[in-house]
Amino acid sequence: MKKNMITGSKLWSIAMITSLLAACSSPATTSTTANAATSTTGTTKTVSVSEQTSVKYADLVSLDADDTNISWSEADSTAIKLNGTTATVTGSGAKAANGSVTISEAGTYVLSGELTDGQIVVNVADKDTVHLVLNGATIHDNDSAAIYIQKAGKAVITLEKGTKNTVSDGKTYVYADATTDEPDAAIFSKADLTFNGAGQLTVTGNYNEGITSKDDLKIISGSISVKAADDGIKGKDMVAIQAGTITIEAEGDGIKSTNDTDTTKGYVAIAGGTFDIQSGNDGIQAETALVADGGTYNIVTGGGSANAPAKVEEGPFGGGGGGWGGGTPPTDMGTPPDGEPPADMPEMPNNSGTNAGTSTNGAAPSNSTNPAPSNSANTTTTTTTDNNADADTATTATESTSAKALKAGTDLTVNGGTYTIDSMDDSLHSNNNVTVNDGTFNIESGDDGIHADQALTINGGTITIVKSYEGLEGAIITLNDGDVDVTASDDGVNAAGGETETAANTATDATTTSNISVTETTGTTSTTDQASQGTATTQQGRGPGGMGGAAASNNEFHINGGSLTVNAGGDGLDSNGSINMTGGTVIVNGPTDNGNGALDYDGTFEISGGYLVAAGSSGMAQGTSDTSTQNTIVMTFPATQKAGTLVHVQDSEGNNILTFAPAKDYQTVVVSSPDLAKDGSYVIYSGGTSTGKAVDGLYTDGTYSGGTQVVAFQSTSNVTWVNESGVTTANSGMGGPGGGRGQGGFGGGRNRSQSGTDTDTSQ
Repeated sequence: MKKNMITGSKLWSIAMITSLLAACSSPATTSTTANAATSTTGTTKTVSVSEQTSVKYADLVSLDADDTNISWSEADSTAIKLNGTTATVTGSGAKAANGSVTISEAGTYVLSGELTDGQIVVNVADKDTVHLVLNGATIHDNDSAAIYIQKAGKAVITLEKGTKNTVSDGKTYVYADATTDEPDAAIFSKADLTFNGAGQLTVTGNYNEGITSKDDLKIISGSISVKAADDGIKGKDMVAIQAGTITIEAEGDGIKSTNDTDTTKGYVAIAGGTFDIQSGNDGIQAETALVADGGTYNIVTGGGSANAPAKVEEGPFGGGGGGWGGGTPPTDMGTPPDGEPPADMPEMPNNSGTNAGTSTNGAAPSNSTNPAPSNSANTTTTTTTDNNADADTATTATESTSAKALKAGTDLTVNGGTYTIDSMDDSLHSNNNVTVNDGTFNIESGDDGIHADQALTINGGTITIVKSYEGLEGAIITLNDGDVDVTASDDGVNAAGGETETAANTATDATTTSNISVTETTGTTSTTDQASQGTATTQQGRGPGGMGGAAASNNEFHINGGSLTVNAGGDGLDSNGSINMTGGTVIVNGPTDNGNGALDYDGTFEISGGYLVAAGSSGMAQGTSDTSTQNTIVMTFPATQKAGTLVHVQDSEGNNILTFAPAKDYQTVVVSSPDLAKDGSYVIYSGGTSTGKAVDGLYTDGTYSGGTQVVAFQSTSNVTWVNESGVTTANSGMGGPGGGRGQGGFGGGRNRSQSGTDTDTSQ
């Protein structure tokens, strides 16, 4: 149940999608539209979030004829035959000496054979293209990069169809002098570098990195396997992958871009391919934008979610309901939906790369031997405040190791693909916005399943988060479509926070839908001055009792369509501000402890459409707000009901309103349906059976029978609270200190700290 206090003077900076030019090849330019814009002055904030971000691979990447050229012939190429520590050159433009080959003219060079300790150096003065064809070549250099592109307009490496090629370096490099630190990868290029072809390439970066380009890095096709002491594949200005089969085992990041000085660069764009990535740090990390149109991904980071540091909840008065106690989230997650909460886990072992070595720059070595650089573990000391509404003092400084699966410094956009992720840290993460337009996800996360510092928007896809600390988290969360299933040991959905450390600009050049504010039914959301709503005492579930908590923040959770199923050990749906539901189906299996609630909001929960059922404990129970236009029933049973015990609601004519089997023990059930009338007569039953088929515990057909009538009543308002005696008043809290939202106590909050990973600023 994380709560982020936002001071009124903070200025939220959300990056604008800008026109983007690849460093040496100009991609297609389309219209520029802001994805989100936020400003805060005093206690008033205006937010508008576009429904769809349509940035795609083609918007960012353009290919020229050289990028896709795989043809060559003996007549128009130079042959380089490798033989142990020597090489034979047949043709012009290259010379062999001292076990290495230097290419000094543009053209096509076909390499075959084995070089056991030597280097292929490209040093071309003009801006033309050098085409290297690996035609069954094995290249190893003991003390430098095996392939070193010192100077060229562009280098293209073709993997000849049907061939196996190997490139590797040693653990110790030799530099020309002590001030030189490049090259530092088995394949290292200072120019644009492109891979294509249908052959195989195995790269082993024993010293530091596997493949590095100081400019653009493109992979058009081929089967590429990389093992690296630090990062696997790295491009400074961009990494663009059109297709191919890519396998990476890296102590550092799997794939990354690094340009942090030009906001139009530093991105990763993927059209498709097959990816198997095991990384000590981030799986795929973009300094600016990360865009994935498709592909099949299997990503394990930091050894997986089992290595996640344990989370610790703290706060004044313990943060629990009705008492002074505190502690970690409950781990009783019930049965369906599948998934288990992360238990207390050991810290991730230090991933420091210990391989010794140094590197040469193509000049004659001078015995200046350097050890391998330590693993760039994205480790920074950061200050994190994750507060409940009443706890604004707990600030924890932690040293962070980033081990996220997909991470963007600005915007992360997923347009499709199949993702199997087991991450020690967040599975999908952006320092700005995350947009999921489509795709199939199976996620096990040691922290958040999907996290956006600003806006998290889901427009489609199938997302199954089988394990997480918190499932979905963002300052503004919008579900427009798609099927989302979340299992979390703490909050299932958490609309909270809003970081100020967002990158200045989003490096994407894309067409987005209009960013104007329209009604919620379109999926676009806008809010103004919601902080004032937090003091309202007329909301359902925000009853009197105890010393009140803090006013609501401007965080929002919007549900406009799709389906959402939540199994949470903490709060089911949690917003530090408000919740708005206009459509879709939401099923919540909330907490069993009384210090959390199936629904938890600090502003309002207005529902005007869709179907909602939320079951959980009773101590902190909330219903929807009385300003809603769709009716709601909140039923509190006299005692806790066992998991799987049916709760059935029908109207006076026997029409089914709800037949539901919660996955965990419960005492309160909230149901809102278009079929509920403000002045309708209803009967609630407990137990019994149904002949229908249940999906996530919800029965939508069949015949109910055999239950025990708990209460018959007539609703009196659009939010009707009932117990076994009939219509009653809204929950007024538990009494005693420890209530988290001004209900029955001193409003104690909770803060999250952890022994290890939290946030990082090195992208």
